[in-house]
Amino acid sequence: MLTFLHAADIHLDSPLKGLFQYEGAPDVEDIRGATRQALDNLVSFVLSEKVPLLIIAGGLYDGDWQDFNTGLYFSKQMQRLGETGVRVAVVRGNHDAANTMTKTLIMPDNVKIFRSRKPETWRLDELGVAVHGQSYATQEVTENLSVAYPDPIAGVLNIGVLHCLISGAQSW
Repeated sequence: MLTFLHAADIHLDSPLKGLFQYEGAPDVEDIRGATRQALDNLVSFVLSEKVPLLIIAGGLYDGDWQDFNTGLYFSKQMQRLGETGVRVAVVRGNHDAANTMTKTLIMPDNVKIFRSRKPETWRLDELGVAVHGQSYATQEVTENLSVAYPDPIAGVLNIGVLHCLISGAQSW
């Protein structure tokens, strides 16, 4: 049985602004719903495989989305998971930190969105898991947030979650 499933960079309802510049790329309108379909598939997989914990490590949204329906759609999908007892841990990444609506969106009780002020731990004793995480406070984070993460908790599976870019990699 899977203990947890990790996902990142969903970029829900992304406007796909840069797609047109790639020769042979599909038409933006043809794939506009792809991110919602990907989230639907992810939620369906978690439910069908009875995965008790979904971890979303940033890149959930794509900047400052203008339509509150994007957030409501995500919340509804998380509620689907909550109805079967699935817990969801979310850290905000660089694109999520820029979003003002994300901060006012109310999530179901099964969803833990990690704060940005300092790392924190979410103990899920019924699963034998401790999730350690921290969200981005701003779009530009240059310090290594992981160095301040709490020590592991003995006797449980410890999972550290952080949205990050490996040093030396090119950002797009």
